[in-house]
Amino acid sequence: DPSEPVRVALLAPGGTGSQDLEWLARSLKNAARMAAADAQGATIDLRVYDSGASTESAVAQANAAADAGAQIILGPLFAEGANAVGNAMMARNINVLTFSNNTQVAGGNVFVLGNSFENIADRLVGYGLSQGKRNVLVVAENDVAGQLGGRAIEAAVARNGARLAGRVDHPVSISGIDGVVPRIAEAARTGQVDAVFMTANNQAVLPYLTQSLAAAGVRSPGTQMVGLTRWDQPADRLGLPQLAEGWFAIPDQTLQRQFEARYAQAYGEAPHQLGSLAYDGVAAIASLVRNGQRNALTSTGLTQRSGFAGVGGVFRLQPDGTVQRGLAVATIRGGQLVVLDPAPRNSRGLGS
Repeated sequence: DPSEPVRVALLAPGGTGSQDLEWLARSLKNAARMAAADAQGATIDLRVYDSGASTESAVAQANAAADAGAQIILGPLFAEGANAVGNAMMARNINVLTFSNNTQVAGGNVFVLGNSFENIADRLVGYGLSQGKRNVLVVAENDVAGQLGGRAIEAAVARNGARLAGRVDHPVSISGIDGVVPRIAEAARTGQVDAVFMTANNQAVLPYLTQSLAAAGVRSPGTQMVGLTRWDQPADRLGLPQLAEGWFAIPDQTLQRQFEARYAQAYGEAPHQLGSLAYDGVAAIASLVRNGQRNALTSTGLTQRSGFAGVGGVFRLQPDGTVQRGLAVATIRGGQLVVLDPAPRNSRGLGS
C-alpha cells in the first residue's frame, strides 16, 4: 500500500572492528537515512541491522528483519552473504538489493547495486568501437577478481561486436608482470591490436604494469590503454606519465560531488565511496512508492525500463538481477581528470 510506510531493512557490515568496514557501515546507514529524509511523497520506515562480515550473521539479521516485518532488504555487502540471504528470503517473498558488485549472485530475488565489471567493460568497449578501437587484447591478473574481470571484458567484446585479439593472464607479482610484458608488446607491434584492456585490480599492479609496457613502447594513444578500475584514484596516480590518455569509466562527477558535499555537511566526514549505494537503493524504492505503484517492491516494479536517478547517475535494475549504470568515459591529461564522453542523463542513454 503506497500510502503506508514501507519497511526497509538495511544490513550494514558494522560490528567487525575493522576501521574501513566500520566507516563503510556508517556511510551506508547515513546515506540511507539521507535518502529516507529526501523521500518526498513516500514514507520509508528504515530499520538498521549490523550484520558484520560473516554469512551466518547476514542470514540471522535478515531473518530477524523479516520477522520484524521488513518488506525489502538492502545489503548485505559481500557476495556470499547476499547469495545466502537471497535464498533465506526467497521463501518469504522478499527481494534483496545487495551492495555487492559480483553478478554471479544476481538473479531470482537478488539484485546487485554495486557497479559491476560487466557494466564498466560494456561502456568502455562500446566507446572504443565509436573511436575505431575494434581489436581488443585482454590483460588480466590470475587472481579471482582479475579472472572475473577478464571474463567480463571478453563478454563485453562479444556483446558489442568488437574482436578479441587475444588474452594474457599474469601472476600478481613483479616477476609475473615482467614475464608477460614482452608478449603484450609483441602483440601490439603486429598491428592487430587497437586497445589493451587490463583488469589491474591489485593496487600495485597498475603502476608497474603500465610503466613496464610504456618502457616497451606500448602506451596511449599509439596503442590505446583501457582500465577496468579507476585510474584517478588514489589521486597521486594523476601524475603518473604512463597513465596519460588511458581510458577508464567514472560515475557522473557533478551528481557525485553534490552528494559528497551534502553528506560531509550533515555528518562531518567524507562518505565511503560505496556509501552512495544505500542512498540509491532507498531512493529507487521511494520513487516507486511515490508514484503509487502497488508493485513497488516486486521484481516487476524494481526493473522498470525508465530506471532511477542515482547518486552517480542514472541506473536500471535488470530482470536478471544485474544493474546498468550510466558512466562517463574519462582520461588523464596534463595531470588532470578529463571527461571524454559524459555519463547519460536518462535511461535511453543506457541502450537496450
